[in-house]
Amino acid sequence: MEKDLTKGNPTKIILGFTIPIFIGNLFQQFYNMVDAMIVGKFVGTKALAAVGETGTIMFLILGFLMGMTVGFTVLTSQRFGAGDMGGMRKTVVSAAFLSLVVALLMTAVSLLCMKPLLHLMNTPDDIFDDAYTYIMIICAGIFAQVLYNLLSCILRAVGNSRTPLFFLILSAFLNIVLDLLFIVVFKIGVAGAALATVISQGASGVLCLVYIIKKVPLLHPEKSDWHPSSHLALIQIGIGLPMALQYSITAIGSMMMQSSLNLLGSMAVAAFTTANKIEQIVTQAYVAIGTTMATYCAQNTGAGDIPRVRQGFRSATKIGFVYSLAAAALITTVGKYMTYLFVSEDVPAVIHNVDTYLKCVAAFFWPLTIVNVYRNGIQGMGFGFLPMLAGVAELIGRGVVAKIAARYRSYFGVCMASPAAWILAGTLLLVMYFLIMSHYKKKNNGKEMGRAVPS
Repeated sequence: MEKDLTKGNPTKIILGFTIPIFIGNLFQQFYNMVDAMIVGKFVGTKALAAVGETGTIMFLILGFLMGMTVGFTVLTSQRFGAGDMGGMRKTVVSAAFLSLVVALLMTAVSLLCMKPLLHLMNTPDDIFDDAYTYIMIICAGIFAQVLYNLLSCILRAVGNSRTPLFFLILSAFLNIVLDLLFIVVFKIGVAGAALATVISQGASGVLCLVYIIKKVPLLHPEKSDWHPSSHLALIQIGIGLPMALQYSITAIGSMMMQSSLNLLGSMAVAAFTTANKIEQIVTQAYVAIGTTMATYCAQNTGAGDIPRVRQGFRSATKIGFVYSLAAAALITTVGKYMTYLFVSEDVPAVIHNVDTYLKCVAAFFWPLTIVNVYRNGIQGMGFGFLPMLAGVAELIGRGVVAKIAARYRSYFGVCMASPAAWILAGTLLLVMYFLIMSHYKKKNNGKEMGRAVPS
């Protein structure tokens, strides 16, 4: 099921590759939602707020890990696109070793620093214990997250976006069963939701590993591939670390926003958590198209076809803009009614704030398209540092608006923090894109040909 993205109509290729990733992301959000729904319904609104309180911390940690694993496999896509299968296998081995080291370090650091971090974020006292329990179990299961992320990224690097989807669907259903077992039957509260998530994620990772061993000989390392290459590892770190830091910078901005929200009390946190879960359903399309652009641009850059890279950016942007209109119409009209899936207490107060948040973000889905398409596409071309600057822009936008919202105790202000971040980052990424393309034209006498050199 490996697929060469360097041939065929770019729009059809991008759509065909994106749809399975989108469906997979939806299922991943689905079992995250199931955690929230079952916790909210069977444990209570404060328990739901506790799970939501950890969302930005999870994004900080798991986003960093995702950035690293995606970055480690950019070279895998480029060498696959260039037809260098031996070099591709070496990148896979190197990515596996680097991911193992990163998982060890992140597990140790996150477990040691979690309690001070929750205090720093002004976590309300009435939800602190549940929030701490939930996030500690998630952090203890970092290896499960890294296993799936790495192997799914490797499969996508060689053009296979469907197999990770199948395993993620199985994982989602497993998560539902375990949620019901741990929370409803065994009655272990938020700890059960966290355990269900970790076990399900680990299962999808193991399934990816078994599939690669049995079905993808292309990715089986030969004896010579196991020789470590410090040069290769440094290139992968040079791409992966800026991508990971970009996720982390974005997460820090989200944590500043969460800290401002916490000053408004646990009811506001519960409403924001609910609204954020609804938003994430529709915004998974942007994540999916970004993942596609990373692979598409990496393979075509490896093949030296920069004009095709440009075509891909245009096609993805058009797809994203059309989707933005449909998504905005959907969540501004019926999105708030999904609140009933998550809460059974204080619904009128919660649903009003949910509606406010959804309308704020829906009006600014168009810059979110730019952020995901151009950030991931530029990273796929091998430029790791430049998109990180867009992450800094996101941090500034989100942080400044969140601070103002905290000063005036404004829920609306907190809701506008993400749109401000998207506008700043999207503008900067467009400037970067045009500068990069201009560089290729000048370098190759206006023909836009040539290969990217990772920054």
